[in-house]
Amino acid sequence: MLLPVTASARSCFERAQPVGPHGFPRTGGAVAPLRLSHFRGSLVLLRMPPSCIVRLVASVVTASLVTGTSAGQNGASASGTGNPTTLVAVVVTAARTPQAPEHVAATVTVFDEAALRQAPTTTLDGVLRSAPAFSLFRRSDSFTANPTAQGVSLRGLGPSGASRSLVLLDGVPLNDPFGGWVAWTKLPREGLARAEIVPGGGATAWGNAALGGVIQLFSAPVQLEPVIEAGSTPAMIGSRGTLRAAATFGDFGTASGELAVTIPVGRGVAQLLGGAFATDGFTLVAPERRGPIDIAAWSRHRSLTARWRQPLGDTLEFTATARGYEEFRGNGTPYQRNGSREKFASLAVAGQPATAFAWTATAYAQDQSFASTFGSINATRTTETPASDQYAVPSTAFGAAWTGTWKHAAGARSSGGFDARYVRGETREYFTLVNGAFARQRIAGGQQRIGGLYGLHERSLAPALRLTLGGRVDAWNEADGHRRESDRATGAMLRDDHYADRHGTEFSPSIGLVWAASPGVRVRGNAQQAFRRPTLNELYRPFRQGPNVTEANAALRTERVTSGEIGAEWSLPRSSSPPPTAVAASPAPPPPGLTLGASGFWNELRDAVGNVTLARGPGTFPLFGVIAAGGAGRQRLNLDRMRVRGIELSARWQASSVFSLDVAALFNDATVQRASVAPGLVGRQVAQVPRRSATLGAVWRAPGGLVFTPRLRGLGRQFEDDENTLILGETIILDLGLSRALGRHTELFLNAENLGDARLETGRSADGVVNIGTPRLVFGGIRARW
Repeated sequence: MLLPVTASARSCFERAQPVGPHGFPRTGGAVAPLRLSHFRGSLVLLRMPPSCIVRLVASVVTASLVTGTSAGQNGASASGTGNPTTLVAVVVTAARTPQAPEHVAATVTVFDEAALRQAPTTTLDGVLRSAPAFSLFRRSDSFTANPTAQGVSLRGLGPSGASRSLVLLDGVPLNDPFGGWVAWTKLPREGLARAEIVPGGGATAWGNAALGGVIQLFSAPVQLEPVIEAGSTPAMIGSRGTLRAAATFGDFGTASGELAVTIPVGRGVAQLLGGAFATDGFTLVAPERRGPIDIAAWSRHRSLTARWRQPLGDTLEFTATARGYEEFRGNGTPYQRNGSREKFASLAVAGQPATAFAWTATAYAQDQSFASTFGSINATRTTETPASDQYAVPSTAFGAAWTGTWKHAAGARSSGGFDARYVRGETREYFTLVNGAFARQRIAGGQQRIGGLYGLHERSLAPALRLTLGGRVDAWNEADGHRRESDRATGAMLRDDHYADRHGTEFSPSIGLVWAASPGVRVRGNAQQAFRRPTLNELYRPFRQGPNVTEANAALRTERVTSGEIGAEWSLPRSSSPPPTAVAASPAPPPPGLTLGASGFWNELRDAVGNVTLARGPGTFPLFGVIAAGGAGRQRLNLDRMRVRGIELSARWQASSVFSLDVAALFNDATVQRASVAPGLVGRQVAQVPRRSATLGAVWRAPGGLVFTPRLRGLGRQFEDDENTLILGETIILDLGLSRALGRHTELFLNAENLGDARLETGRSADGVVNIGTPRLVFGGIRARW
């Protein structure tokens, strides 16, 4: 249920919502529970004219009904006089500006604040795995995975260490500037309000790296809690800061803590977010091949974020953000470790100078460093030989974007803008072990510049038919590509390659149609073209992992994809309302009903970058040097064409206000269609893509205040390698969450990942060594909010 207000009070509320950063209403688009003695809303309500405040408070007192909605990214629309105001959810990621969900032609999966916090998993990427379309390069998650293996794949389109999908936080890329992977541990979950996944869409709005789709995470609004004391008048309304905290303890020495504090600063609001995590981890190698050299993969990370939101008049505001982050990991053996550090700052400005026009602008800077060591293990897993020491990977990124939205007559809308990103980075590493010391040094890297202009227009072609057309033009430039190798003892230069500057332009069109066939039935279709430039890591950095050697390729071509999707949703709501005297202390569940969805998708990926096997050890090879027995020599090469097609199914059953069930499944066929550089790969399955995956989740609000959140995940078998010789077995994982509120401010929870201790194979080498994912992990803790 929603806050009931009279028409006059509603008009005040609507006028008090200038657009905030990233196109949302400054209030977050929702009004939280309202009582005479306790008002939980947003700072913007405090700036209403006194007459509006009087009408708003009077309407609530008259209605004597207390209700709430989630503080997600929602907008408000008026209903008839005397009826509750309907707060409509919006989708932002598909078009870069808020859209009504029924107008979006692409598939969108949304995780609200409750889903992000309460999912029975320790990691943020573990939450997103509830969507079968989402996966990382390997099956393991960020609890133990090396950061370079945390690239995102959506619907099996191009799993690799470098994401073929763009990951954003409040419109700013999270993908690593040098390698394209994503450090999921940067973001405390207590500081997030929402996540959106758009597979196969969004490329026109976002450009480079959105080839497979877009994932966007949204920070919780920076706002205070207004307070009305009993017997007070509107002129006496005040505001107060907020405090949110969470602490977790569990198996494998796992412990974490998060804190979010919001305080007033003049007319503005400041927020401080902090998080720390530590685990002793578990051994990554399966028991049958585990040896004395194998130890637990531990990790430690911490982050601190400061945000300041300041209004500049009635139609303009800015939000400044600064973030610091560091992470250290052990990768399963004594020598193999990695570490990351980041400093980040951004400034977002938003304005709504007219009712029909709003704009946002963002600028950001990022400075990051990464270090990692790699070793080679003997066949009996008793000794480890250092293979390389990637002692520094400094990278910097600068970016800026501007987006405008224009509303036209008859519900038509246009949006457009520009963005630009500059990246510079290089790898610095020691390699070739001689007499216990590395004899050579390698420095390789370069610069990238990518910028684009885009425009989108949507309008109704008929009362039940809506069209969206878009186009984008990007220009890119790569410069200062280099690779230098020298002898550490003598300083002699052994290799000094300088690569010619390269540049190009890309066009990314899109089209979408949505047909409201009948009440509760929606049919949609969309198509787009997208591109991705290879990362600096793919272009310039070779690496060795165990006995395998992978060479870089500075001549890699641009990846391009043509994507299409046809989908339908069918909803069958049932009338059901809680008693009119009910008081909601938390977001009310949706009304009972059944929603079914189905999508068929098709992607034609051209010039896909792949690690192609060219040699097998033992032996010495011109491109790779010495390869040991069981090892392989691979090079990053463009495969002429890959085809990824499949069906995605979903169902949600809200049986009652206390029980809901969600089911989703993905059936995927990802194969190599043409590969002139490796004809033997034609017809092979794309590595690291299961042919089927599914999830089953539920929420049960049981008697006694207990909330159960079970989740079942199924993964079909997949191949570790491009030649389809190394199989990773299928598995079913059961996760379970249990929570109970203690009053209005505190919640206890107990979670179990992989409750059945199923074997999750995450890697397999040619000599039969199998890596495994998270075993049974039980953890619990407390959340509090004041």
